[in-house]
Amino acid sequence: MRLDNRRRSTNVEDRRSSGMGMGGKGAIGGGLGIVIFLIISLLGGDPGAILNNTNVINPGSNVEYVETEKDKELADFVSVVLATTEDVWSDIFSEMGYEYTEPTLVLFKDQVQSACGVAGASTGPFYCPGDAKLYIDLSFFDELSTRFKAPGDFAMAYVIAHEVGHHVQTQFGVTEQLNKARQTLSQKEFNKVSVRFELQADYLAGVWGNRVQGMGLLEAGDIEEALVAASAIGDDRIQKEAQGRVVPDSFTHGTSEQRRGWLLKGFKTGNLDQWDTFSNAD
Repeated sequence: MRLDNRRRSTNVEDRRSSGMGMGGKGAIGGGLGIVIFLIISLLGGDPGAILNNTNVINPGSNVEYVETEKDKELADFVSVVLATTEDVWSDIFSEMGYEYTEPTLVLFKDQVQSACGVAGASTGPFYCPGDAKLYIDLSFFDELSTRFKAPGDFAMAYVIAHEVGHHVQTQFGVTEQLNKARQTLSQKEFNKVSVRFELQADYLAGVWGNRVQGMGLLEAGDIEEALVAASAIGDDRIQKEAQGRVVPDSFTHGTSEQRRGWLLKGFKTGNLDQWDTFSNAD
């Protein structure tokens, strides 16, 4: 991506040196099982699944965080990408006659307290509708490149854009509908709804990608990096690697093909004309 001389977002909250990422406050409960959360919530998990959880994650050590040059560069990158999402969604909302409310992005190290509970770095990036904040431990980007074999700056930008997509869904009331569905559907049926919810966020990330391309910010190979990342975190691929088999009824995010497909559809469209994954037969 061509991000030199682009503005930085002012909506970044750095908690990396504040003790469990809580602004200095101790744990008050609301944690998540790391392995379960990794499968369910990686790259924009079901927000309803992390509400009202009362487990506590081991606080671990209180080693003082010292920012490396690499982390400094990543934090700067994240801030610039967030700023592009603010510009894009402010424009789109304005075109539709609405006002976009910008989310806050929280940088944390190891563990963090959100309105949705306490989460560890192993959960991956996530969005909490309870406080309208995105949470990212920058170490995830190393995992994205190494474990998931999805390197590149636009792959990282896609991760952020997907989480911002959940914020857009919240502003349009989609997240509220998802949480209502949780109360009435069986787990199997709710999983199907969750898949459509996540694929919609992928579509929205694609819309953002289309708009930043129109701003002249993309370079050759950028969209391919994002598509590789979307494929890498499909439920089928993650389950196959984690347990050696695939259980479709437990999918919550969609297959590699579905995630790649909806991201590409949003990228080609550049608007919300085809964003309704819930009534789409596919």
